[in-house]
Amino acid sequence: MQASRIASRVTAAGAVAGTAVLALSVPAFAHVTVQPETPAAKGGYTVVDFKVPNERDKASTTKVEVNLPADHPIASVMPQAVPGWNAQVTKSRLAKPLTVHNETIDEAVTKVTWTAADGKGIQPGYFQKFPLSLGALPENTDQLVFKAIQTYSNKEVVRWIEAPQAGQDEPENPAPVLELSAATDDHHGTAGAEDASDKSASAADSGSGSHDTDITARVLAVVGIVAGAAGVAYGVLAGRRRTA
Repeated sequence: MQASRIASRVTAAGAVAGTAVLALSVPAFAHVTVQPETPAAKGGYTVVDFKVPNERDKASTTKVEVNLPADHPIASVMPQAVPGWNAQVTKSRLAKPLTVHNETIDEAVTKVTWTAADGKGIQPGYFQKFPLSLGALPENTDQLVFKAIQTYSNKEVVRWIEAPQAGQDEPENPAPVLELSAATDDHHGTAGAEDASDKSASAADSGSGSHDTDITARVLAVVGIVAGAAGVAYGVLAGRRRTA
């Protein structure tokens, strides 16, 4: 009986502790973040999603601004159409031109702004993803910091612009950070897939031919056995007739 009471108390204490942890951890996730849909390799191209949650109970998010890092400019930036939102791309002249595919680029996208077209925006209790195609990603850094600004229908503005520092606690308003993976031989990430597809098709063709040959051999063997059995039966029957 006593053991049962102790177990119940431990379970209750665990539940309370778990609830407390959840209550403390929820705010940590309620900020603008960025996640790649495809590998974000240095020197390559990728599509990322900026995830924007609505943190207010009585206001909706009507505008989202994402500022691209000026110290690591990206030559190609294209937003994907998001239903109910208008996207505006802002370009600026670069202090130091970029060279991409032997072509010099002296301006790049520095900001993308999404504005709710119907006025509804992101309602309380919901989030919205805003996709961007980026490339070529810089090869001289391990991460990209995007400063984001979130505007609510009640005119409140939240600035997610604080860059996280290694070895320190997460800031109150952290900026979205995209971690970059090691560079690959194929920056576009397509040749490898095509090679793998060709090899798979070749293996499938080879396997198919071998499989067909095996089936043919089995069919011929079965036909031979049936023919032999028929011949033996005919011989036996003929012998009986002669004896009679």
